[in-house]
Amino acid sequence: MDLREYYRRVAEQEESIDSRFPLIVSLKTANGGKAGVFSEVSRPVAARMVVDGQARLATHEETVAHLQGRLDEEERRREALAGERLRVALAAEKELLALKAALRVDQDEA
Repeated sequence: MDLREYYRRVAEQEESIDSRFPLIVSLKTANGGKAGVFSEVSRPVAARMVVDGQARLATHEETVAHLQGRLDEEERRREALAGERLRVALAAEKELLALKAALRVDQDEA
């Protein structure tokens, strides 16, 4: 392929992408590329990968589903962290009560 033609196609593809960081979906390639992997990349990278046949731009529905999945994952992560903080707080309260009880026993013995 003529390099001028290649870079013209890349430039045209980049101009057609309206998002700053578009979502692309990988395609199966002869050198072992796995199909169906979603990635957010810069416009120039997306344009090159589309022209090279390594990826395609995600559809609107795929983009919405991917972003919703990321939001759900972030919410689960936050809930897990909140649960860990709660357990630590409960453990600290139990330890405090045990220390108070131990102090009472020591004072009663003295």
